Amino acid sequence: MAECRPNAGRFFWGLVLIAVGVLFLFDQLGTLDFGDIIGTYWPVVLILIGLSMFLGGGLRKPVGALIFILLGALFLLQNLDILEYSLWHYLWPAAIILLGLWLILKPSFRTKGGGQAPVIKESDLDVTCIFSGQERKVQSAQFKGGRMTAVFGGCEVDFGGAGLEGGKATVEATAVFGGVEIIVPRDWHVVLDGTPILGGVSDERRQPVSSAEAKATLYVKGTAIFGGVSVKN
Repeated sequence: MAECRPNAGRFFWGLVLIAVGVLFLFDQLGTLDFGDIIGTYWPVVLILIGLSMFLGGGLRKPVGALIFILLGALFLLQNLDILEYSLWHYLWPAAIILLGLWLILKPSFRTKGGGQAPVIKESDLDVTCIFSGQERKVQSAQFKGGRMTAVFGGCEVDFGGAGLEGGKATVEATAVFGGVEIIVPRDWHVVLDGTPILGGVSDERRQPVSSAEAKATLYVKGTAIFGGVSVKN
């Protein structure tokens, strides 16, 4: 499939050039005014760029393509006098929608030399704090994985007395206008995959051990939106 993408892109932009050439031809024949068409429909170029990004593998990273398509659609609707208000009236709701789509469609765990992160199949931990706070101690000797979410609140999870099934596990931590703090034993290795959006995802452990010296490895997938996710020991 990967070999088809360059051909698909050339075919796509070839059709675009043919369409532009046809418009120039009609302009030369006096059938239409190419300048007026460009003045009104120039946002179509943004939409075409977004579609081209999808053809070039944007399904793996769809947000950039969606931004071009959405902006092009909004500008086009404004030029056609379909939008009742100014463009800026619609941009911030569109940004929130894109953020939600990105959270849903974002790539799976990315590791850098830390091995393969185990998939969360059985959740031994499911903590959600909304306008509240929680402190949780994990005592399971065979912890399999879990999720922590803080929305306008905070949660602290302490793995000090826990063990990991097979020596490794994955946790997902999401903080939206809130904070998630993960406390791990000193002999654990942590692989952190952080996605901060006007927030912070940090590894604040003192004297962290290497993967070769570690008793277990915890994979942390942290997303912070106007909030923070931190790992400590």
